Amino acid sequence: MKLRDFLLGVVTGIAATYIIKEVSEKVNPYKNANNVLEDIKDAFKAQGPIDGSWIFMEPQTFHKEDIEIPIYKGGISRVEEGETVNFEFAADARTGSVVDLVRV
Repeated sequence: MKLRDFLLGVVTGIAATYIIKEVSEKVNPYKNANNVLEDIKDAFKAQGPIDGSWIFMEPQTFHKEDIEIPIYKGGISRVEEGETVNFEFAADARTGSVVDLVRV
């Protein structure tokens, strides 16, 4: 195999990977819901252990004032001072940032 053929194959592979990545982001601009949940769980674990968690896998529309953004709704529970405390959150489906957090 010639070096030229090898380099042509590498460049073609890199270009194909880039194109597939760009197309897949346009088709589904949202982050994976499980990844969003894992990031939020990691943030909660910094405060202490968590007991359970859940997330809706389909994005929903969040309305606040005049803003509408696609969000994932979910929740986390943990034990504080011997009692279970539940939190519900709304995370931006595009970035994974928490836009609302309520202690239930």
